[in-house]
Amino acid sequence: MNVSINGPQIYWESSWSAPLLGKLQITASLVDAWIILALIGILCWWLGRGLTVENISKKQAVAELLVTTCQNFVNGNMGEKYAYFAPFIGALFSYSALCSLSSLVGLYPATSDLSTELSWALLVFVMITYTKIRTNGVGGYLKGFTTPIPVFTPFNIISELATPISMAFRHFGNIMSGGVISTLVYAALAVLSQAVFGLLPGALGEILSLIPLFQLGIPAILSVYFDLFSSLMQAFIFCMLTMLYIANAAQTDD
Repeated sequence: MNVSINGPQIYWESSWSAPLLGKLQITASLVDAWIILALIGILCWWLGRGLTVENISKKQAVAELLVTTCQNFVNGNMGEKYAYFAPFIGALFSYSALCSLSSLVGLYPATSDLSTELSWALLVFVMITYTKIRTNGVGGYLKGFTTPIPVFTPFNIISELATPISMAFRHFGNIMSGGVISTLVYAALAVLSQAVFGLLPGALGEILSLIPLFQLGIPAILSVYFDLFSSLMQAFIFCMLTMLYIANAAQTDD
């Protein structure tokens, strides 16, 4: 059995190239990202309609629970003075988790495209840099590269640039590897089913060898881990790292 593992399908490609960016493309991962963004927007609009102070509905109770949980999560890891990061962290977590979980409905998850995680990591890097400059000033930010001694400056610069790269590749690697492993196991079970049932004599063996019976059950168990648990865990880790990096960038402000 031949197994092909490819990147996201390209639906459209421009006939011209943009400087440094090359040809613009609309891929399956980009479509998935748009669908998830639209879904989150519609869900927020629906949950935010008809809010009341008394006699709240079940829908409002769910909305308040989500907001409170996110706010407590941010306050517990960053401190109450960084409570204004709660909407950003909540949006980042929901976007990451839903993009990864979209594979359960047959979509190509945007988190299986490295450009998605790189864009998130670049945004986080800008926020970290802004926080450091706001806390210490431009001079203090540049001076930080010379600590503890000036000879460490190149290493500190590399460490600073490695932050968004490591965050992006960690998230992408875990999501993509889950898809690759599931595909390989799925194909191996089909081959195993054909080999085992092919040993049966006569027409029975010929018929059963064509039916990948061993694919029943085991892929579902893998899907629970890679598509459900791993998706939520990677979203959690990315958000946790984001909060820690931003909070540490302003630690001299305490």
